[in-house]
Amino acid sequence: MAKIEDLQKKYESLSDQQISMESEDSIDPRCLLCFDYEYPGRNAEVVIDTDEFTAGCPWTGMPDFGTLKITYVPDTQCIELKSLKYYLLSYRNVGIVQEHATNRILNDLVAATNPVRMSVILDYRVRGGLHTVATASYERQ
Repeated sequence: MAKIEDLQKKYESLSDQQISMESEDSIDPRCLLCFDYEYPGRNAEVVIDTDEFTAGCPWTGMPDFGTLKITYVPDTQCIELKSLKYYLLSYRNVGIVQEHATNRILNDLVAATNPVRMSVILDYRVRGGLHTVATASYERQ
């Protein structure tokens, strides 16, 4: 059986471990596909959510998990869901803070779909006793 002192030394050595993270440049929004919305002007609201969003902490490399909710009113284009899943999976090994991930996702989806309006809410799991929710919104002028 391991002695407490031995285990503590091994545990402390973990702080020297580095988990490599990719930069935001590895996120490729070109995988996002859209299809024609056949009811322009209808202002139908589309809500997409997933509790499987994962990105990495840019400082520790440790994974952060969150629930992502996208709400938008399409103009002429809708987001194709399988391509959205691939796009979101590209964040898995990226070191990015939640506030930046929220805005980056919004910017990429707005560029792909040109919606009437859109919001992205990223609700991360509690970490270190802190719960954080970031929201970014777009509305066409």
